[in-house]
Amino acid sequence: MSKIIMVTGGCRSGKSSYALQLAEAVGKKRLFLATAPVLDSEMVERIARHRAERAARQWETFEEQLNLVQSLRSHPSYQVILCDCLTLWVNNQMYVAEKKGATLAEEAITQTSQQLAAEARNHPGTVIFVTNEVGLGIVPGEALSRRFRDLAGRCNQVMAEAADEVYFMVSGIPMKIKPC
Repeated sequence: MSKIIMVTGGCRSGKSSYALQLAEAVGKKRLFLATAPVLDSEMVERIARHRAERAARQWETFEEQLNLVQSLRSHPSYQVILCDCLTLWVNNQMYVAEKKGATLAEEAITQTSQQLAAEARNHPGTVIFVTNEVGLGIVPGEALSRRFRDLAGRCNQVMAEAADEVYFMVSGIPMKIKPC
């Protein structure tokens, strides 16, 4: 039976650790769907460290920066798929659009997020999404940052609506906010 869980919170709030705990309680056949782009040597080291830590805990890792719908569709045999994170996924889509001289519109991220949620619902197991809550701080001073905040917020709203459970992390403490 399909189940969608979303874990959100600020940076270093414990989102990923909690999502891993939730996923490991679901089953042994687990896939970590990573969206982080490799930008510098620090990221290379971080990704390698995280891959090794997960492998020691019997995780398989698949890296996909853009097409999460196809990635979910391509991995139906996993009991649980953990996608970390949607915030980077939105960033990656913005980057690709900018490279093409285009602007990623809120309607486009809404539609893409709805497609992702629908594909997660079609997955026969549990899909867990990790995402940053970016709307609790001050309004960013520049247009690009405001657009990112708006797009990430829209994605989070779509995914939270589709999710069966949503957790908000604060200082390593999970608060279940859906169902409430």
